[in-house]
Amino acid sequence: MTPHLLVVMGVSGSGKSTVAMRLAETCGWPFQEGDSLHPPENVEKMHNGIPLDDADRAPWLRRCHQWLADHAGSGGVLSCSALKRVYRETLREGLDVTFVYLHADPGLIHERMEHRPGHFMPATLLSSQLATLEVPGPDENVISLDSTLTPDEISAAVERRLEAEA
Repeated sequence: MTPHLLVVMGVSGSGKSTVAMRLAETCGWPFQEGDSLHPPENVEKMHNGIPLDDADRAPWLRRCHQWLADHAGSGGVLSCSALKRVYRETLREGLDVTFVYLHADPGLIHERMEHRPGHFMPATLLSSQLATLEVPGPDENVISLDSTLTPDEISAAVERRLEAEA
């Protein structure tokens, strides 16, 4: 398959990391966990239940964009919430990026967040993420999928779409 830059996006608990790792594995492209690119002060804020604002997210988004730019020739898969259109514009600046938007019922996502061990993002921040989320429009090169599908089903749907567009 032709190398692509994919950003698997959505609110915390939507399955971004799991799906992004599966896509990277099946497509043979590198994977980057966007959360690992957050500066320590962002992680600390989220760990303490404090929502991030645009100023907090700016350096993180620049790091995410740089990772994508570094993989433009070889393809890559990044997990990143990319909640606002302006964040997505930052990520794709000068690049051909396809967003994979994972969504599900907020109750299900909250349940997932409550039961995932060791993650710094508490379920109490889901409401702030949902309030911040600007659902991607059709003009944003987005593949929108229900995250109640299995990671294999999501990966297959993304691959079919990419192949159809090639």
